[in-house]
Amino acid sequence: MMKKMPLRKVFTLIESGPVVLVTTNDGRQNNIMTISWTMVVDFTPQFAITTGPWNYSFAALKKSKECVLAIPTVDLIDQVVDVGTCSGADTDKFEKFGLTPVKGKYVCASLIKECLANIECKVIDIIKRHNIVVLEALAAYFDTSRKEKRTIHAVGDGTFIVDGRKLDRRKMMHAKLPDGV
Repeated sequence: MMKKMPLRKVFTLIESGPVVLVTTNDGRQNNIMTISWTMVVDFTPQFAITTGPWNYSFAALKKSKECVLAIPTVDLIDQVVDVGTCSGADTDKFEKFGLTPVKGKYVCASLIKECLANIECKVIDIIKRHNIVVLEALAAYFDTSRKEKRTIHAVGDGTFIVDGRKLDRRKMMHAKLPDGV
């Protein structure tokens, strides 16, 4: 039976994933924010995140025009939630939550050693009307030595879903995609 759902909760039906940690550097200090509103832009190394002036990191993101998208795994869920529930204005989140900053090659923002993957990015557009920051990847790193590879996805109401079994349909899709994609 279909039951009516409050419109203020419909985003929980299509919330994107995975949750990412976004690192910034304002020229003085590193910071980390937790973001669950992300998307890939087409079949390119471009991404969009939703954030704005309510996040302490946003000023550094606007000023430096760069960041790192760090992709945590399920074993880091408590740090991910903790990072997202305090402000970098008065907290060194790397130190407080036991995360290790790693110097980036192309940006001043730090990679996070404990994460499965890190993507160094530059800001290529900020769409103020919708608080969307468009990023272009400059370099990406994947830690093949990590045993845990399952990412976490926020449902949007304080609950999370963990990646499960992968289903491979690449051959089926490749036959239907245009050349070069």
